[in-house]
Amino acid sequence: MFNKKKNNDTDENIMNTENSSENTENQNSENTDAQEPTGQVEEQTAEEKLQAEVQQLNDKYLRLYAEFDNYKRRTQKERVELLQTAGKDVIVSLLPVLDDFDRALKAMETAADVAPVKEGILLVSTKLKNTLAQKGLKDVESINKDFDTDFHEAITNIPAPNDALKGKVIDEVEKGYTLNDNVIRFAKVVVGA
Repeated sequence: MFNKKKNNDTDENIMNTENSSENTENQNSENTDAQEPTGQVEEQTAEEKLQAEVQQLNDKYLRLYAEFDNYKRRTQKERVELLQTAGKDVIVSLLPVLDDFDRALKAMETAADVAPVKEGILLVSTKLKNTLAQKGLKDVESINKDFDTDFHEAITNIPAPNDALKGKVIDEVEKGYTLNDNVIRFAKVVVGA
């Protein structure tokens, strides 16, 4: 009996050992299997994260590019509109002067005396010059000034009447103008030599 019990115990120990070794192998294989997919899952998630990040950055780039393209189109359209309507305020401010010229022309048809017509034309001319001066137009002073290529264009040279006028503007053929201190037309002048 004692032997039987010992045998039973041994058999159980052997069975337990076999079971434990099977369990250990099973656990090891499960652990290995579990580790491999976990490693793959981690790799996939890292790879998926990177792909998601690349996709996000690509999307951000495309949106930024589209926004910049829209900005370029919008500014180009605004520039074209500005060029088309750039002189609008100047023309609107000149309309009263144009009306005054029309009235002066009508008055000239029936006028018997020249003095009032002359005075009317002088008033219209003054009004026109004042309107243009308000918009930044100034005439270039030339006569008896030193010849300056930044403002003057020499048409010809003539002998100076005296030594003080050498290199100076003697006569002005066509007035020069500046708009907001930028030359828009050079004065055509005669220079003393």
